[in-house]
Amino acid sequence: MVESINNITTVGMRHYQVAKTLRDIELNSTFVVNVVEPKKAFDMISQRSAKTGPSSTSITSGTATLRLRSTGIATIEAVPTALEEKAVANIDDLLESFMGIRDGDLAKTIWECGKNKSNPDQLLAALDQDVGEFGFPQDFIFDVWGVVTDTRMKTT
Repeated sequence: MVESINNITTVGMRHYQVAKTLRDIELNSTFVVNVVEPKKAFDMISQRSAKTGPSSTSITSGTATLRLRSTGIATIEAVPTALEEKAVANIDDLLESFMGIRDGDLAKTIWECGKNKSNPDQLLAALDQDVGEFGFPQDFIFDVWGVVTDTRMKTT
């Protein structure tokens, strides 16, 4: 998390305001950026309300969906169950709580990495392989593992 740019605090700013501050710096000039590690439950970031609009279960009526991957390969996947959608939503809430971001696609990717793993170490290895550039904190990994195991218990 960017704490300040040239001694101008960015705490509490929206990301576009931080981007504007960076764009306002003259080209070829020297500047100082203070970066801190994100912490769980920032006081200045509140949970966003639940997403509004029609739920995806009311929209879909088939049993499979076509998913276009960034690698160019299209795959047909089973439509997620209500429990899987709830697990993805819980992971999305964890992303916001730990990192201050909401990203349904990233949450789904994290769920896909962990749903068939038998322990947190396998989950961590899968996350490192697929989305390792995020460098998720250990507490986040264990909370995601809790979502995975809770969802499994509800399906059995």
